[in-house]
Amino acid sequence: MAKAEEVPVPGAAATPFDAGERRAWAGRAAAYAPGFGRLCAYPVPRLLDAAGVSDGTRVLDVGTGTGTAAAAACARGARVTAVDAEPDMVRTAAAAAPTAAVQLATLPQLPFPDDVFDAVVGNFVLNHVGRPRTALAELRRVTRPGGRIALTVWAAPPAAGQALLGRAVRAAGVPRPPDAPALAPEDDFPRTADGLATLLRTAGPLSAVECAVVSWEHRTTLAEWWHGPAAGVATIGRVVTSRGPAATERIRRHFVALAAEFTAPDGQLVLPHAALLASGRVAP
Repeated sequence: MAKAEEVPVPGAAATPFDAGERRAWAGRAAAYAPGFGRLCAYPVPRLLDAAGVSDGTRVLDVGTGTGTAAAAACARGARVTAVDAEPDMVRTAAAAAPTAAVQLATLPQLPFPDDVFDAVVGNFVLNHVGRPRTALAELRRVTRPGGRIALTVWAAPPAAGQALLGRAVRAAGVPRPPDAPALAPEDDFPRTADGLATLLRTAGPLSAVECAVVSWEHRTTLAEWWHGPAAGVATIGRVVTSRGPAATERIRRHFVALAAEFTAPDGQLVLPHAALLASGRVAP
């Protein structure tokens, strides 16, 4: 059974964005898993392929969340270490990937020596760090020469299904709360294939960089897709719950109305999503 080690990590809230992310995700693993967690699982097989994860690979899964990528890497026979910044996620991931070493750790300060992993993966982790370039340099530090790093981020502008909840918020006239996490402009990068590839080439720096758009249709239900935001999950959840029950209900009504355009004959929602998957190699 994996042991979820909860050790303090210095500098965990290095920016206001990081501090906001900690608040946004605190204690929300269970609410995240069935909706957003299942959505984010889609690119995992391709992410592991891009990192070259196979039997015996020493792999680090950064921002493991509920442990989907860690469990999938274990199933390939890899020797898996997984970290997350949220203790609730760490406990959940340890249960999902019982043969992995799961612990609390936060970018951009990982508690590992230089050059220790054959592969590092981060499934949407760069969406949740205040200094992506510094975080990427840290991933490069812990990857051995010749090893690979593979990352996903959400593409911008968002695909139609990804934009649904935001459209409902705008239709309800609910503003973004002033304390919701927002990345400083100087720390951001273009959420395009070229933008993410350039980040890997320059901030790593990494060689043999490849980046592709991964598109899919996420099938879910109205109740499942609403549950996470209504429980305050992620930044969208903070917005949905920020003005009290009446405003939340107003958003929900707009969400139901707008969701009609994505509703299949069987009653399920079919939500188009698009992510970027980039990978590169650490120079020998």
